[in-house]
Amino acid sequence: MANNNSQKVLVGAGLAAVAAGAYFFLGPNGKKHQKKMKGWMVKMKGEVLERLEDAREMTEPVYNEIIDGVAQTYSVANKVPKSEIVALATDLKRHWKNIVGGRKTARKTTRTKKNSRSKK
Repeated sequence: MANNNSQKVLVGAGLAAVAAGAYFFLGPNGKKHQKKMKGWMVKMKGEVLERLEDAREMTEPVYNEIIDGVAQTYSVANKVPKSEIVALATDLKRHWKNIVGGRKTARKTTRTKKNSRSKK
């Protein structure tokens, strides 16, 4: 049973990661994000997604912690202005509510239309 529950958690974390990436690039501001992305931004975002997929549980604090960890790595290792790293990290953090909201709407069941013809 524990193995089954852990698999569900991992699948949920993976779905959250995919949803985050999809919303960032395909959401209402997706075209703007695609144009603004620089090479290091793509790499940083990819690392965030990888860590999200590896997370055992997905909550907002865990999500923010992952983003902060990757941002810290980039601010130390790369020659990227810290202000740009902070701006990207802040933008990624703002998407948490959209990710959670997207998961809730995906779970809703769709209503099927009943046949309006009556049997005679």
